[in-house]
Amino acid sequence: MPSTGTQPSNAAQPTVTPQPAPTTQRGKAKENRRQALLTAAASLFALNGFNRVSLEDLGAAAGVSGPAVYRHFPGKQAVLADLLVTVSQELLDGGRQVVESSTDPAAALRRLVEFQVDFALGKPDVIRVQDRDLSNLSEQGQSAVRSLQRSYVELWVDVLAKVHPGTDAAELRVRAHATFGLINSTPHSVRSHGRRIAAGAARPLLERMALAALMADSAGGAPHPL
Repeated sequence: MPSTGTQPSNAAQPTVTPQPAPTTQRGKAKENRRQALLTAAASLFALNGFNRVSLEDLGAAAGVSGPAVYRHFPGKQAVLADLLVTVSQELLDGGRQVVESSTDPAAALRRLVEFQVDFALGKPDVIRVQDRDLSNLSEQGQSAVRSLQRSYVELWVDVLAKVHPGTDAAELRVRAHATFGLINSTPHSVRSHGRRIAAGAARPLLERMALAALMADSAGGAPHPL
């Protein structure tokens, strides 16, 4: 994530709307089960692919019966939509908080890299699901995900424009997308071979490489100091 672009699907897909925070014990228990289903979905979709996972599989992984899944989602595609839209919104919201709380553009860029690395190392299953199964959403669902992720990209572009004044926005988008590819592909590729990457070892390396790519001089000179 963000999306690199896939062909739309014609499958019907309900709109995902933000859920208010539950206030009762029963409401909290229901939300916990919903989150358990989303966690199970991320793992199962990443391992087997969306089309090879049934509602019964999701329910069993989350400790509920298949029919009980319908208490939380109208169908399997709604689970996928909720998973991808929710995480895209979380990325955008988190990125905005990082920028708003940073003292200057250089600090904002460093913290955005740290934020993205935390996401990639913490949620490799979600990255793999989007790469492979975004096309299983309806046009409406794909549009919702891509709109949120475009906004996230532009957040990075705005910060980069202050670090590289006078640089064309198209070039800054290339830098941002290349950085996402660098950060997101590492835990994804390692996990796809059946092993979990050691976050403690990967994090500083990913952060240094990402910052070097983001700060590199356009003319091929030395990177700007941060």
